[in-house]
Amino acid sequence: MPDKIVRDAMTTSPTAIASDKSVVEAARTMTTENVGSLPVVEEQKLVGMITDRDLVTNVLAKDLDPNTVPVADVATHDPVSVSPDESLDTALERMAEKQVRRLPVVEDGRLVGILAQADVSRTAQPESTGRMVEKISES
Repeated sequence: MPDKIVRDAMTTSPTAIASDKSVVEAARTMTTENVGSLPVVEEQKLVGMITDRDLVTNVLAKDLDPNTVPVADVATHDPVSVSPDESLDTALERMAEKQVRRLPVVEDGRLVGILAQADVSRTAQPESTGRMVEKISES
């Protein structure tokens, strides 16, 4: 049986946020979507990732106004990503190495999906998933 690829497991059409939106809009979107991170886009091109931790450490802890701070100011730029045609094992290794639970899936610079830990656990071999979860959870 051929190796599974990212395209087999990814969520297509992921919710993303434009880089010029306020961080309060990002927080509301994360709440609505029940996620802890969002891809940041400019004209469908992935330019960053913003996490709930970014909101806390870069906005709240600095006593900034979340209604006026744009997402671009606090997002991680040049985020770790994966291609839809990469093997799922490669994506798992990247998630574990970078200790992330969600990877944006990019094709020709365009955001085409998101690969979440939950997606992988439904598609990958149980041993691979177990190792990934263990490595992601390491401090």
